Amino acid sequence: MAKKLPKVDVVIVGVGWGGGIIASELTKKGINVVGLERGKERTTEDYFMVHDELRYALRYELFQDLSKETITFRGNEKIRALPMRQYGSFLLGDGLGGAGVHWNGQTYRFLPYDFEIRSKTIERYGEKKIPKDMTIQDWGITYDELEPYFDTFEKMSGISGEENPLAGKRSNPYPTPPMKTTPALEKFKKAATNMKLHPYSRPSANLSEAYTNPDGVSRAACQYCAYCERFGCEYGAKADPVVTVIPVAKKTGKFEIRTHSNVRRILYSGNKATGVLYTDVTTGEEIEQPADLVVLTSYVFSNVRLLLMSGIGKPYNSQTGTGVIGKNYAYQVQKGAATGFFENEQFNNFAGAGALGMTLDDYNGDNFDHSNLNFIHGGSIAISQTGQRPIQNNKVPSGTATWGKEFKNQSIKYANRSLSVGGQGASMPFKHHYLDLDPTYKDAFGDPLMRITFDFEEQDRQLSMFLASKCEEIMKEMGADKIDSLKELGPYDITTYQSTHNTGGVIMGADPNTSAVNNYSQMWDMENLFVVGASAFPHNGGYNPTGTVGALAYRAAEGILTYRDKGGILV
Repeated sequence: MAKKLPKVDVVIVGVGWGGGIIASELTKKGINVVGLERGKERTTEDYFMVHDELRYALRYELFQDLSKETITFRGNEKIRALPMRQYGSFLLGDGLGGAGVHWNGQTYRFLPYDFEIRSKTIERYGEKKIPKDMTIQDWGITYDELEPYFDTFEKMSGISGEENPLAGKRSNPYPTPPMKTTPALEKFKKAATNMKLHPYSRPSANLSEAYTNPDGVSRAACQYCAYCERFGCEYGAKADPVVTVIPVAKKTGKFEIRTHSNVRRILYSGNKATGVLYTDVTTGEEIEQPADLVVLTSYVFSNVRLLLMSGIGKPYNSQTGTGVIGKNYAYQVQKGAATGFFENEQFNNFAGAGALGMTLDDYNGDNFDHSNLNFIHGGSIAISQTGQRPIQNNKVPSGTATWGKEFKNQSIKYANRSLSVGGQGASMPFKHHYLDLDPTYKDAFGDPLMRITFDFEEQDRQLSMFLASKCEEIMKEMGADKIDSLKELGPYDITTYQSTHNTGGVIMGADPNTSAVNNYSQMWDMENLFVVGASAFPHNGGYNPTGTVGALAYRAAEGILTYRDKGGILV
């Protein structure tokens, strides 16, 4: 029998960006919060020896142990899903701070078009523009309504950036100036400007200068060491939950973090959550934590899986299109890249930062005419200087031998003579793309694994080739002597890293029949249960998702405070 603890005001499942923001905002109001994190404790001291590419980038020190829990994957419903035994397409964070520790720091706001995508697409092109079985829907909130929460997230994390001429209106400028512009970035900017495009410095959670946020948290400026993605930042220059919101919550004395606590079920009576059941992974003991209010703030797959295992909400049925839990899984279309090789120019490719780059949105959202194109939405196009660490980077022109003297000579020659321009394309949901519980495979506790059913569609192939052609045009204008670019988008390949931008499964909307949560991330079916994170996205945009996740978390925190005062489903 599980050990039952005294009731608390709020229990949070997963202490990353979402959990940290919720804890910070609630504890500042005097609310007692328990945060359950299945991984280990972390502080910046843990990152002091982090510049080890083999240990962190290739042996996945900060990531979930796939031998204990993984996902299963299939390209369509006709084949059996198999477990992901080693990391490839995406990386699942583990431990305090979650993916907020190992992210790059690229912090965009989704476009106004994203939040009203179905209405805006039909308004401009007619309903026939939307392919059969594409299940896009409006989010139940507009960009203008969400803008103040974007602003709050950016001020908390000290985002360094400059105005994007093709984005939604801002109430305030970025709190810190943009990062440095390197010769490679300047080359991209000049070429794009010559082409009448609109480049801007990428919004970055790697601080351009020392900064103190509204909560009084002070952080140092970025050192451009190139160890951001897959690494923690020992300087605290990269905004992550461990150095921003979690310390604020802990300082109140109202926040208790329990690490090594693997939540396995949400407990409820009728249409009210009563707490959670978790296992202390250090002892194997089962523990029941009662609470007045439960908030799921874990990663996409964990949020969906917990709801399905707990029997909360109606599971999605791909045959009928009914149900909502698991619906509208989406990924990212990251294949539209062009790599240029320069015979007579060299660049310092080994310096950089996770969000150091230059971006343009001329081909993102609905910023361009889609009338004669066989896809909707688009993607951002950018040049990144994240820093080419020595093991994982070895670009040579196509046609080069894959081993031997020629390979070695070309590797040395082009080590600092190549640049890449890439497109990050939006991912649209389809009726047959979804998440559910695997009927065969289980985790270390005997619980079913999360199963993904997904593949690229014609929408993705058309979008990918379009972005690739635009990237190639920009690279030509940049003066590359030889260019390799994408010529074809094949089936989705889960074995090759692309991005960790998984979304959907507990989607947001204005209609309980087609969405799981309202625009405060409150479950329609269980009013004292909030589900926060990218699981709420009805589709994925042409950007990294973290900025939008942060905005929705602040919106959810406001909703939780309102619910505690008034009760009921928020409107």
